[in-house]
Amino acid sequence: MQDWQFSIFPNQTFIDLTLYQYGGEVCKPSHLFGPATRNHYLFHYILKGKGILRAINDKGVDVSYRLKAGDGFMIFPGQITTYIADTHDPWEYMWIEFDGLRVKEALDTVGLTLSSPIYHYIYEDTHKEMVKHMMHIATSKNSTPFDLIGHLYLTLDNMMRSIKITEQHSGNRLVDYYMHETMVFIEQNYMYDVSIEDIANNIGLNRSYFGKLFKRETGKTPQSFLLNYRMIKACEYLKRTEMHIADISQAVGYENQLHFSRAFKNIYGLSPLQWRKLNRER
Repeated sequence: MQDWQFSIFPNQTFIDLTLYQYGGEVCKPSHLFGPATRNHYLFHYILKGKGILRAINDKGVDVSYRLKAGDGFMIFPGQITTYIADTHDPWEYMWIEFDGLRVKEALDTVGLTLSSPIYHYIYEDTHKEMVKHMMHIATSKNSTPFDLIGHLYLTLDNMMRSIKITEQHSGNRLVDYYMHETMVFIEQNYMYDVSIEDIANNIGLNRSYFGKLFKRETGKTPQSFLLNYRMIKACEYLKRTEMHIADISQAVGYENQLHFSRAFKNIYGLSPLQWRKLNRER
């Protein structure tokens, strides 16, 4: 039996693809989690046993899926789900919580969607590689951030290739240019009081069209992405410096410290001071 441990990714500065949490669990009979929603993508891979996933699809219908060892299930941001271990043969699974600029596009490519969240592999060799890299992440205790991110890329690559052979997309699409310029602008200006209209104007797009394009490509609104980016930077300051909360608030684009603290707590469930204390103890 695997000696699982719950872990929080030690560095969240990656944009295209990043980890948040990872681990595993040996569930007791009929163990239930939910109903609940997540802020990011959460993939479970079943190592042993059986269970049931209940998930709300894109039409708002509650669908049940009976799953067994070798299957996996993807939970999408904001999706309401409940999962229940079998009474007689409860499952053991490992899981990774992740997100990033290109995740939605990659999952859409292979058909993992709100209405089709179940992973069933077709190709054995790439499936085994996926499990190997995911196991490395889920059981890591002292790995560096770059090591973990590298294995996350390999996990997703092999996950997609074990489902079907993916199409190669041209890297010179105009939309790629817009997304790249957006990321550069956010990286260089997140500390200022910038608006979504400022970002759209910088790349020469209408604000409304830019919002739709960004949501289509990333699955997030520009507002939520900018907010999360600022909070990730705030976590870096909290963990690595002795800066006061008021100074951190200014450094990530908030003139009002109270507004910053409220936004931070809405995302992490803790005040900035509580988060700093907890993560420094870790």
